[in-house]
Amino acid sequence: MKVMCSIYRSKRKDGMYLYVPRKKDMSELPEALMQFFGKPELSMDLVLTPERKLAREDINTVLRNLEEQGYHLQMPPQEDEYLVHLPDELLYRNDPI
Repeated sequence: MKVMCSIYRSKRKDGMYLYVPRKKDMSELPEALMQFFGKPELSMDLVLTPERKLAREDINTVLRNLEEQGYHLQMPPQEDEYLVHLPDELLYRNDPI
């Protein structure tokens, strides 16, 4: 299986990407998905095959979603809770660093 794919980045959420077959019209995607994703910005076009490696997604999952749903939504990586709070904790720390 070989799929020509356009990958769009979300302007709403850093790290969120939408994979869509190049031949698919964006107006065919679910309205709720597009409201959640926001206005898509083209990031790149790729040829996807089962042998291709992707940085943050399983290629087989992406290919399956493209075939079954007509798109694949890549969510941003989850931040560890302690990393989210670390800057605030350092900001209010009284001890000299």
